[in-house]
Amino acid sequence: MKFSIGGSLKLAFRPWVEGLENIPAEGPAILASNHLSFSDSFFLPAVLDRKVTFIAKAEYFTSPGVKGRLTAAFFKGVGQLPVDRSGARGAGEAAIRAGIEVIESGGLFGIYPEGTRSPDGRLYRGKPGGLARVALATGAPVIPVAMIDTEKIQPPGKVVPKLMRPGIRIGAPLDFSRYHGMEGDRFILRSVTDEVMYEIMKLSGQEYVDIYATAAKRAIAEAEKAEKAARAEAEKAEKAEKARKPQRPAA
Repeated sequence: MKFSIGGSLKLAFRPWVEGLENIPAEGPAILASNHLSFSDSFFLPAVLDRKVTFIAKAEYFTSPGVKGRLTAAFFKGVGQLPVDRSGARGAGEAAIRAGIEVIESGGLFGIYPEGTRSPDGRLYRGKPGGLARVALATGAPVIPVAMIDTEKIQPPGKVVPKLMRPGIRIGAPLDFSRYHGMEGDRFILRSVTDEVMYEIMKLSGQEYVDIYATAAKRAIAEAEKAEKAARAEAEKAEKAEKARKPQRPAA
């Protein structure tokens, strides 16, 4: 990935990077990043010398046919780890187990605390499950990362990317060893997550919104649905009004 896709990305987009010295040359660490675009998972690993392992849904690795095999090979090549989302608690528990395995093997584990891409470029509340639990269970340092302008390169729904320079700011490692073994305390999990999100906000300069991005996406979808229904009703009323008007006789 680094020599093919990564090299092409750096050549074509020339991403600028600040704070590379904060990435350890060896040993485990958690990279906690904001999430603006699908391309975030490509730009960040491309600028680092070390491999970064993110998590991806298992369906990407198990789809049948030639396309399925190519998709699986691609995601393995870019460092994605399959996560089975089935079971009692689904993806959350699977992501935590996957993260702990990466850290225990001495690797870099990449995670998006918001849980999904930002719908509007703002920074949303971090989910307290995966990030904080992996950090407290392993004692690994958490390195805040801010992706800059990647949403402008490939907005949701756009296939062809726009050529422009994105940025990546990497903050100083955060040490949460004082909370080691307290991953079962929801107040501690919330506190750790909020501290990380605050550092990401400072690095990114994004406006912070104290709700989950998933809730914001639902609200946007509901508003769009209501607007569409209102337009349809207005068109229906307009047609009915035209139908009631008497037709002028032909000359």
